[in-house]
Amino acid sequence: MLRFSLLLLNLEEYYFEQHTAFHVQHQGSPEERKIRGSLKICSKSVIFEPDAISQPILKIPLRDCLKIGKHGENGANKHFAKAKSLGISLIFSQVYFIKEHNIVAPYKIERGKMEYVFQLEVSGKVEDVVETLLQLHRASCLDKLGDQMAMITAILQSRLARTSFDKNRFQSVSEKLHMECKAEMVTPLVTNPGHVCITDTNLYFQPLNGYPKPVVQITLQDVRRIYKRRHGLMPLGLEVFCTEDDLCSDIYLKFYEPQDRDDLYFYIATYLEHHVAEHTAESYMLQWQRGHLSNYQYLLHLNNLADRSCNDLSQYPVFPWVISDYSSPELDLSNPATFRDLSKPVGALNPERLERLLTRYQEMPEPKFMYGSHYSSPGYVLFYLVRIAPEYMLCLQNGRFDNADRMFNSIAETWKNCLDGATDFKELIPEFYDEDASFLINSLKLDLGKRQGGQMVDDVELPAWASSPQDFLQKNKDALESSYVSEHLHEWIDLIFGYKQKGSEAIGAHNVFHPLTYEGGVDLNSIEDPDDKVAMLTQILEFGQTPKQLFVTPHPRRITPKFKSLSQASSYNASMTDSPVSPGEESLKT
Repeated sequence: MLRFSLLLLNLEEYYFEQHTAFHVQHQGSPEERKIRGSLKICSKSVIFEPDAISQPILKIPLRDCLKIGKHGENGANKHFAKAKSLGISLIFSQVYFIKEHNIVAPYKIERGKMEYVFQLEVSGKVEDVVETLLQLHRASCLDKLGDQMAMITAILQSRLARTSFDKNRFQSVSEKLHMECKAEMVTPLVTNPGHVCITDTNLYFQPLNGYPKPVVQITLQDVRRIYKRRHGLMPLGLEVFCTEDDLCSDIYLKFYEPQDRDDLYFYIATYLEHHVAEHTAESYMLQWQRGHLSNYQYLLHLNNLADRSCNDLSQYPVFPWVISDYSSPELDLSNPATFRDLSKPVGALNPERLERLLTRYQEMPEPKFMYGSHYSSPGYVLFYLVRIAPEYMLCLQNGRFDNADRMFNSIAETWKNCLDGATDFKELIPEFYDEDASFLINSLKLDLGKRQGGQMVDDVELPAWASSPQDFLQKNKDALESSYVSEHLHEWIDLIFGYKQKGSEAIGAHNVFHPLTYEGGVDLNSIEDPDDKVAMLTQILEFGQTPKQLFVTPHPRRITPKFKSLSQASSYNASMTDSPVSPGEESLKT
């Protein structure tokens, strides 16, 4: 059973290579024991995954290593000498124990000076592995984060330059190579470097480390939509969809050069041009106005156009709170008081809190902003999804879950905090209007901690008007497709994707966030100091990003506000025949 995942790495860390190895305990003594597993060499750590799931995964940060070398040389260890096999010795001050018995839980940490010895199955590789570890250790011990990243990037690029795509992986000997370049496959919180190759019939990605499989292959004939993406504030991303499901792509690639991204996009677009319909945000707006798109579908299309992707937690799709009543025994969707005011951002819904925020805003030096946190960020996304994505939360928070009282414990509590909290202005995510209610249920039986009142964190507490998690989602969907929301959704679109996102209109709408959250708010290429550049990028990605602005004039109202609820039809995700292309970052769909 494979327990390792890239989520065990630190943020901005790479997984380079793995070797079958034995963790030798009590070496040279009668109690000697060898635990077989996989030794993984990463840019900031060494990870050992035992074959036996009862044994914990070991993670040793390279910065905590005191000495790295070969064990068993010069007769220092007769056992290894007789076996003619050298071991790798790591002397360190801290080790993490992860997923013992394959249970996802906060990491256990042991501190103090220790030595671990690993014996490679192929002993001839010991010298190369030690040399690699010493090089990565030097990078990890540099004082400045920018210098660390620069050295690790140089090591990575050297490895990529010494390798190329394995043409034996082509599906057919008759395939004709069009282009090959270096890139990284993007998944939430982590990226995986490798080689991209495109032929006349297939798109391939070959990870440098062979994880999670040797090659990812996509048949060009199956591609339905492609989007250029902004990744890490740079025009380097490309996302490919082979289905009509706007939430799930087949691959997201981040290139090292914008030209490589653009060339690959152009090639796929040209391949598809005979059966592709191009659409702008305005064309989707017209479809929505006329009732050809549900509110849910329209919001998904706008999110896609605005660079929001489920593979990028700093730009995750954003959806509105639409219900404001979480206390009544029954939900009345015919009563306007049931709904949130969609003309205001979350931070402006409580007049008393807004008054305090505006007072601070007036006293603030330039550049002014009203809200000290964003409505969408990696932390907020995982706040909602921790029950189905616990390893993502542990990755983001260095092996820890959040405090039990700050967890997503109750719908009503979360809404109340968004109204009253001094720094809580978060909106929702698409999962609140989808079919799968698993994010509301602790089906993995995770130990998420004990609250101050003594109760354990378990399933999310639902409002009285919801009889089950599925019923809660169904009522949320009904509310999203209701007449009231259909009549007012354009007001929320103005705030998030439209003309009230920036400038004087944003000030008038009390919709001003930190300038760094907006596209173009900072030019990373103009920052010369690498340490400052890394710190700035990290701050922006953790804080959250405002979507790309799609509209610069007021969004029109819906012509058919009494849109038939798709809950009465086959699915809220009814497949569409059209797909978006934004004015700045194109997309194509068959």
